[in-house]
Amino acid sequence: MSDDVIAAPSVRVLAQARGIDLEALAARLGRTTLAREDLDAAGSAGQGTGAATPAGAAAPATAAPADPARYWDVDHAAYGPVSTEPRDRFARAAAANLGAANALIPQVTHHDEARVDALEAFRASLKPQAEARGIRLTSLAVHVMALACTLRDLPDLNVALSADGASLVRKHHVHIGIAVDTPHGLAVPVIRDADTRGLWDIAAKIASLAAQARARKLPQQATGGACMTISSLGPDGGTGFTPIVNPPEPAILGLAATRITPSWTGDGWTPAKTLPIALSYDHRILNGAQAAIALTAFKNNLEEPMRMMIG
Repeated sequence: MSDDVIAAPSVRVLAQARGIDLEALAARLGRTTLAREDLDAAGSAGQGTGAATPAGAAAPATAAPADPARYWDVDHAAYGPVSTEPRDRFARAAAANLGAANALIPQVTHHDEARVDALEAFRASLKPQAEARGIRLTSLAVHVMALACTLRDLPDLNVALSADGASLVRKHHVHIGIAVDTPHGLAVPVIRDADTRGLWDIAAKIASLAAQARARKLPQQATGGACMTISSLGPDGGTGFTPIVNPPEPAILGLAATRITPSWTGDGWTPAKTLPIALSYDHRILNGAQAAIALTAFKNNLEEPMRMMIG
């Protein structure tokens, strides 16, 4: 593939995956700069690697597809002292999956904030019961319950895209993945049937799965099959981030760090505990209105935890 064609690395990776010759496509379009939209148009028009060869004519020579690894094939030692350490199989597999997901999914992120004063007061009121049960009631447990209720109440959110993109798979169960940071990389254990579990059960399950993940003892049945994943960065989460959708899930929920912000009451300003929330979603499955409705529903569940528990 000619270096005269200007295209982002993600476009080159996608072109290679789809078998599209960027040089031939650029020549057909009469320009040297190509974007993802050009690949989509070429795919829908049946323009894989160029026009068909007339009968009896010799097939035109095609350039070898670019190796994406060449963008990282740099002699770093030429610029200063370096050292090299191998990445384990777990980290390499995660990197490959994230790269493929980011290149192939048309992802959009919807941002919002939830006021969590009531949630934190609710958790504080349950602290004696949690200690008596020997359970640490984290805010993540309430987040899992809130997302499970959201998926239960909004069935259009609880879907997956078929491999050929021709149909949607509607799920009649609610499994929630939780991203867990471990010494050997990110793990995503899954809480099965989260919509039918009580808060204490969810809290205990989170603690058990997280401990297994950090010890690299997660059973196979504890991973895979999530309807949606929560990536919660806790107090180190900053003011917000954009999580990457984990296919075949339709979306992923990102939670940053709770902070104190001013809130107008009508008579004056008062400090409020605010949680930045973000929903990254596959735009082939969900549209902007659906994402906004989903994030608002999740936000309402957090802001009125007692109503969620009763419901």
